[in-house]
Amino acid sequence: MTDRPSPAHGTLSHGTPAHGQPRIALVLGGGALKGFAHIGALRALAERGVVPRVFAGSSIGALIASAAAGGMDVETMAERALALRRKDLFRINHMGMLLDRMQSRSIYLESPLRALCDHIVPEGTFEELRTRLLVTAVDVERGVEVVWGTPGLRDVSIRDAVYASCALPGFFPPGYVGGRPCIDGGTADNLPVAIAALGADAVIAVDVGIADVPSAEGVGEQGFASVYMRAATIMMHTLQSRMLERWHGPPMLLVRPKVSHVSWFSFHHTAELLRAGYEAMRIALDDLDTVLGAHGGVYPRRPVAVSVDRDRCTGCGLCVAVAPHVMAMDAAGRAFAPNPSLEWSPADGAFVRQCPTAAIGVTERQVAADREEDTAVRVA
Repeated sequence: MTDRPSPAHGTLSHGTPAHGQPRIALVLGGGALKGFAHIGALRALAERGVVPRVFAGSSIGALIASAAAGGMDVETMAERALALRRKDLFRINHMGMLLDRMQSRSIYLESPLRALCDHIVPEGTFEELRTRLLVTAVDVERGVEVVWGTPGLRDVSIRDAVYASCALPGFFPPGYVGGRPCIDGGTADNLPVAIAALGADAVIAVDVGIADVPSAEGVGEQGFASVYMRAATIMMHTLQSRMLERWHGPPMLLVRPKVSHVSWFSFHHTAELLRAGYEAMRIALDDLDTVLGAHGGVYPRRPVAVSVDRDRCTGCGLCVAVAPHVMAMDAAGRAFAPNPSLEWSPADGAFVRQCPTAAIGVTERQVAADREEDTAVRVA
């Protein structure tokens, strides 16, 4: 796909929409300050002339999606991200911790996060926005996900909804939206692609926080906040992986900037995060025409080969339980891949890392070499 100054469009496999351009939904996931990578991703989209019809987000993804839907330009977003300091967001709730102790609503004060939302998020209600915006949160009393901006949930303050979507439980107090006490949207849906996909021809999803869960040596000794965030990361990663592996919506371009090495609340990697989001989106957009011409599935896709080290495999069966469409058990009680040559998207293969003995391996295949080998076998 070459650069184009006009909004991106392509021939859709199921017919071009009446308005002549594909309806693209852009979904920005949660990930605390790693979400600054979303700004870089938006820059790459703007350079390629890709104009989303729908913006959706959770947590910091909701913050940046709302800014974009409200018309804030990428340069302004980047400037504000680079200028943000820890004191601008995290201020200990000393009085609450001292007087209320375990009954304190949060570790940090509400006002700094509220002020950030007021500086970034457009005023007014979802009804007043010209561009469709969806913001996820969780009603903490009813225990259900709420998607603000959907029919019947549009006549509420955008700023209230975004604050609530960013209100990480325990860290910030819940936010009231339309009279409902709500907390961080990532609690239930950190990458709200399913709701954003309704009525869309394609989805571009940017996952910044939980694409993988790298090892964290010594986290169990680092205090309750670190353990809590580690548990939340594992939980969200598992929920999100299962959802993406079973994706049946319109074609999705899944973009995963390389940010797993950056901590959730690091203020020293902003410039790096902006670059990572830009580069990941720039490369991913080379597959946009393929996505727009597909019937469904998650992209980009790559050929891989799955193998099992039989000496390491203990026969626990976890891989088969998690990925029965890929793995099976042989007569000797060892795992194997009945079809080891596969095409995987970034959403596939999460089960590999769950093997307790690291017996499962995945390597990228060279398609051309495979075809030559197959031809040689047939000739022989």
